[in-house]
Amino acid sequence: MADDKKLFDVSLVTPDGPAFEGEAEMIVVPGAAGEIGVLARHAPLIATLKAGSTRVYLDRDSNNVREYATGPGFFQVQLDRAIALVDDAILANEIDDARAREQLETAQQELERVERGESSADRWQLEQRIKHAENQLSVSGRD
Repeated sequence: MADDKKLFDVSLVTPDGPAFEGEAEMIVVPGAAGEIGVLARHAPLIATLKAGSTRVYLDRDSNNVREYATGPGFFQVQLDRAIALVDDAILANEIDDARAREQLETAQQELERVERGESSADRWQLEQRIKHAENQLSVSGRD
């Protein structure tokens, strides 16, 4: 039955370039209102994405999945092609737990200094750094 598998083109793109490009059986992205799963021949769709886990299923039967910690962005499905444009994408098995924890602690400490009036760092930037580190730890399963 392997011949019956329907594959479609999937692109996971960051400002630094593609994190994944190729054919897949399914993609699941973290939509703003909940997870969105897409198979071949899906109806056209445009959605906003929140930070979370994006999973590209190369072969669902053998559980061949590439999981990424992805930042917020946009998702489009059209003509058997899915494109996720995200702020960042890191393969789950390449997440450096210690580095993510250090980034989280550093950003939280700086945000506390901003709140006490001891720093003029950009609050929004710090909040984004905190979300990015928390997302990596969540996807890696070490939050």
